[in-house]
Amino acid sequence: MRAQPEWLMEPSDVWGHRWERCENPLARRYMEVTCRKESLVILAADLRTMDELKDLVGLVGPHIAALKTHVDLVDDWTADGWNELCELAEENDLMLFEDRKFADIGKISRGQMAGVYDIRSWADLVTAHGISGTDIVDGLCAGWADVQREGGVLLLAQMSSRGNLLSTKYREKMVAAGVNNPGVFGFIGNGSDATELAELGVAVGGRKLIWTPGVNLAVGDGEMGQRYGNPREAILAGSDGIIVGSGIHGVNNPRGAAEEYARVSWAAKLERLQDYNKL
Repeated sequence: MRAQPEWLMEPSDVWGHRWERCENPLARRYMEVTCRKESLVILAADLRTMDELKDLVGLVGPHIAALKTHVDLVDDWTADGWNELCELAEENDLMLFEDRKFADIGKISRGQMAGVYDIRSWADLVTAHGISGTDIVDGLCAGWADVQREGGVLLLAQMSSRGNLLSTKYREKMVAAGVNNPGVFGFIGNGSDATELAELGVAVGGRKLIWTPGVNLAVGDGEMGQRYGNPREAILAGSDGIIVGSGIHGVNNPRGAAEEYARVSWAAKLERLQDYNKL
């Protein structure tokens, strides 16, 4: 892990009342990482081989705050190879975020945290739908507790894909169920729609974080129904972390792209400091 330069801003200065109000311990850890990296970028490393994943982390690790994975997407996955990736993530001061989108009852979700991939042993954060009820958060947190670890759940309150079924009413129920749950790290919001995202931010208040896919410096429609909004606009609207995939790993210069997303995200975060109510 890199030492924090003395000139960097303190997390409490950058995050304001969020630093005190966010209850999940992983939330503070994320805030600290963002200040060390001066980046609110979560890399969506949706790649198919271990070598591709490790090469990418080696290239862009200094410019991102977290690594989002789909462990079951990797064609040549092995436990040893994944351990190497986790070690590389730790060397680069990255939080590990498995985008599993759990959706079953609590007992089954607890079991799914184990299994062949043993997600509970390496993931700091996971995503979950609330369709099965709020016990899913208890089940996921029990999975971490089984191996004496703490983690955090990001509940999907919105999605950026075209035609998704997460309505305003569903969002309201997700926020009501999760905002007072200490196991909930935060919510997934729609980075492609600043107005919709701002509504989520108002509903969530200052006790949870919001991470957003659907952002790209090249605004517009992507493959298979994905939509993209501008990362600066997403952060100003309430995003606390921008999830970027092809905008980094799908270009000719991933390192340069990661640097640019980090610069844009950090500048937007500091711009938000001018309005206390949007901290």
